[in-house]
Amino acid sequence: MTTSQILEISFGFYAVSVAIFLISENRAPKSSFAWMLLFIVLPGLGLAVYLFLGRGHEAFVRRFRVTEQDAPVQMQGLLDASKEEHNAALGVMSLEDEMALRIATLVHSNANSRVTTSNCITVLQDADTTYPALVAAIKEAKSSIHLHYYIWNGDTFGTKLLNLLAAKVSEGVKVRILYDPVGSFTGLGRQYLRKARDAGVEIRPFSSLWHIQTISYRNHRKIAVIDGRIGFTGGLNIGDEHLDPPVGFDRWRDTHIRLTGSVVWSLQAIFVIDWANATDEIFDPIPYFPALSNEDLAANLPIQICLSGPDSEYEAIRQLYFELIASAERQVLIQTPFFILDETLSEALKLKALSGVDVQVMISPTGPGQFLPYWAANTYALDVARAGVKVLHYNAGFLHAKTVCIDGKVSSIGTANWDIRSFSINYELTAVIYDLDVAKQLVKAFEIDVADCVVFDVAAYQARGRLLRFRDSLARLAAPLL
Repeated sequence: MTTSQILEISFGFYAVSVAIFLISENRAPKSSFAWMLLFIVLPGLGLAVYLFLGRGHEAFVRRFRVTEQDAPVQMQGLLDASKEEHNAALGVMSLEDEMALRIATLVHSNANSRVTTSNCITVLQDADTTYPALVAAIKEAKSSIHLHYYIWNGDTFGTKLLNLLAAKVSEGVKVRILYDPVGSFTGLGRQYLRKARDAGVEIRPFSSLWHIQTISYRNHRKIAVIDGRIGFTGGLNIGDEHLDPPVGFDRWRDTHIRLTGSVVWSLQAIFVIDWANATDEIFDPIPYFPALSNEDLAANLPIQICLSGPDSEYEAIRQLYFELIASAERQVLIQTPFFILDETLSEALKLKALSGVDVQVMISPTGPGQFLPYWAANTYALDVARAGVKVLHYNAGFLHAKTVCIDGKVSSIGTANWDIRSFSINYELTAVIYDLDVAKQLVKAFEIDVADCVVFDVAAYQARGRLLRFRDSLARLAAPLL
């Protein structure tokens, strides 16, 4: 046989093998055809892209085995104690709020998350209020500090925080930090890590940079749990850029929350499980789940933590967002820096706008260090704006908040952006809050931010040069990567 014939036979075998493999995964037909085309036209590049982006959750079940069900028996017992609280909350919702009941049932089913009610919450707008609250809680820590961030920078604020954490270690407080190695790649140096470890701070990456099969699946969660009693989550990472915005931006606009009560147990459980996944260390959880205070026991504010990740059975946060939109009768208010939609969410937004619901989406027209996501977002903004969705470009700085508010009743504040990466590739979380006062605060904050926005104009965008519109369309092809 000639070399040419051997190559033809080899390529034919490769093409058939690829087809069999992709068909066996039972993907959507158009997805299977797209991957087949990429594998066959660009064999080497196609394989690399697939390793980074193409594999489903089955590839990660083997890597990350610890789930809530596999958690230590002691912690499972603590979490089982929340069943009564959850069932009682659903009972109230069934009598008072059918929409809340439907959403809560969904999040329990797709994310295995229960509604907690013995909670107090403070909505924190921007780092100017969030960081002082976090530092104050850390200063008062008596037993443990658990911190989990996508980006941890060793800059001025990061150094100040490390010095405080080192002082707490000297007082006998247990300090553990998880960071994402890709998110923190440029901001967290060896000297900083060495200083932290020398001080007794246990600081670990969530996963290794050298595991090619998982490098694109980032842990984008932001969690702080102090003494098992005070919790924080939301959009903010650790770094000076939140206090002193990057060049070209006057402000870093973000939303975070401070929590006490039974919902903090949920955040603590997430940290314990993520720590075990990252380090193979399953520590005794009992000391980290203290009894609730009388103030929290007297509170009645339902909150549910919705989790998703590449090893989840369902894209739980995407499903949550869809149900929030579908449930809206009067108004949908969304804030997100990135706006890259799949067909389901795009259709949901358009459907609500066409049916007369007030749908407003506030996004960043540009951002620090990136351009492709914002170019691609223009095409999605065009799609939904044609149907009557009011798309707002925030121009007073960089909008990084990730909030949703439906009918002034149910809210979501968390870490997940409105993009394909957040829905299917990243580890994310969002707090679903069933409280009128919190919803009122988010509506008010949204209305204040509107004053710093410009409405996306369909006619003006279509009047732009063809080259710029083609640029945006080309960027859209990279949507799964963004």
